[in-house]
Amino acid sequence: MARIRTSITGLALVGAIGLAGCSGAAGDAAGDEVTSADDLTGTVVMLLPNTTTTRFVEHDGPGFEKAMAEIAPNVKVDIQNAEGDAAKQLTQIETAVNQGVDGIVLVTADPLVSAAGLVRAGDADIPVISYEHEALDGPVAYQLMFDPYRVGIAQGEYLRDHLPETDGPLQLARVYGNAGDNYTTEVQRGQDEVLTELFDSGEIEVVCEDNAAGWDPANAQQLVEQCLTKTQNEVDAVLASNDGTASGTIAALEGQDMAGTVPVFGGLDANLEALKFVLEGKQEMTVFKNFPVMGAGAAELMTDALMGVDDSELINSTFDNGFGEIPAAMFEVEAVDAESMGDIVDAGLYTKEEICEGVTASGFCD
Repeated sequence: MARIRTSITGLALVGAIGLAGCSGAAGDAAGDEVTSADDLTGTVVMLLPNTTTTRFVEHDGPGFEKAMAEIAPNVKVDIQNAEGDAAKQLTQIETAVNQGVDGIVLVTADPLVSAAGLVRAGDADIPVISYEHEALDGPVAYQLMFDPYRVGIAQGEYLRDHLPETDGPLQLARVYGNAGDNYTTEVQRGQDEVLTELFDSGEIEVVCEDNAAGWDPANAQQLVEQCLTKTQNEVDAVLASNDGTASGTIAALEGQDMAGTVPVFGGLDANLEALKFVLEGKQEMTVFKNFPVMGAGAAELMTDALMGVDDSELINSTFDNGFGEIPAAMFEVEAVDAESMGDIVDAGLYTKEEICEGVTASGFCD
């Protein structure tokens, strides 16, 4: 089995948290060692950040709950949503700790204010798994995420390989995610690694760029509307960091009758709405993440943490969250467009019927 690549301090932290998490297990309560996930009891809470990033509600939460039921059937899963309110999420953590939950899977609403919740859980010896959004400056057992740097690479390569024809430099608007998020920074780093040569040569000119607070589509729409006003609609393409910011971009373009004419690149999560946009020609591509695989990974690692096991083959990296080097599982991503839409169906994310419902475009839906 692959061993966790981490510092001695980090490994000791994971072990301490994981062993303490067994307090909810029936065998441990009787003074016996828990040797099987079937012996675990208690409650694990999964805290989601918002409802606007639909993947968390539609896929990640259900995927984690289903996998926990299969791996540790006697452990109850409680899924809660902060609805975009970081303060509400901190209250949810505090409540979970006071109720004596056995573990927390945290998709932080705002990484920059997650420390208080992590410290509170750590003081109570409750293992926290940081899921997708990085939780910073506090004790974390594991970090799981689809590699954001690879996301940016995939987005940048697709734009580079599908540059629209223009009379001069491509006038590009860039819409980033929430300012300060590691995910935002790493996605942009990946994009830049591919595109810097085109920026330097003058083939692409960035005419607008800004962060959409909270990755909120409404904020992205406002930014693109401002960009269109600033440039008098002289925008040749938009590079949006996820499907939410892409949908906000499309809404802004629709307001100027430019949707489907100005290509929207980027995208991330393969939301059902985004897949329909791709088939309708309003969005060029999205980056597909296999959410059930990651949800199952979180269930496996939470079970390990509760049992004090630290040899999962899922661990393939580390992540510095400001508190320590956290054992990390980084999952691969794939760029998907209209021609490769079948990959979404093959992975079981959506059926062809679900994707094509209401779509009038020809091709995949014929």
